[in-house]
Amino acid sequence: MPNHYMSRLFGRSPVKPIQKHFEQAANCAMELVPFFQAAKSGDWGAATKARKRITRFEDAADDLKQEFRLNLPKSMFMPVSRSDLLDLISMQDRIANKAKDISGLVIGRRMQIPESLADSHLDFLRCSLRAVAQAQKTVAELDELFETGFRGQEVDLVISMTEELSRIESEADRMQIKLRAQLFRIEKDLPPVDVMFLYRIFELTGDLGDLAQGVGGRLHLMISS
Repeated sequence: MPNHYMSRLFGRSPVKPIQKHFEQAANCAMELVPFFQAAKSGDWGAATKARKRITRFEDAADDLKQEFRLNLPKSMFMPVSRSDLLDLISMQDRIANKAKDISGLVIGRRMQIPESLADSHLDFLRCSLRAVAQAQKTVAELDELFETGFRGQEVDLVISMTEELSRIESEADRMQIKLRAQLFRIEKDLPPVDVMFLYRIFELTGDLGDLAQGVGGRLHLMISS
């Protein structure tokens, strides 16, 4: 791969730190699958270990975000604005924060998804995480976008990837609607406080897909500007 033009001029590209940050944020979110599998079976020891891994990944992502903000030059010439890059890494960081929030809520109350909803919730979670993975793949193309000055076939590729991201997120939205309807049908049989927190967990799970789509949206704006 040819050297990045901006790197030849100024010595350091902002792309790799952004990608490294998203790797930590995505790892944080992916730990929710073993976390909920452990919670489903009532294995709170395994759930606690997964929660600790989530926290470590979130801490690492937060450190990388702060380092990026402190070291991104204010006057460096780039094909996109400095504020666009800061917005992008902030959106990525919210994915890690959301995963930590979800696991904290569940572990704090020792909450278990009702057996009749547990598999549907895991399917919904995995769909939301597919959106996160797709967003990460899209951010991985930033190298090429910077190389080409946000022009040419690479732009078409990234646009198609963001379109696929939107499709996945829409699928997650439909799954969330169905899951909420399932909960509505049984909520009279559950403690009201549990019902309230279950709706909250479903909402936070859906937020993962929304934030992933937000990352794609930021990239789309960069291309369009």
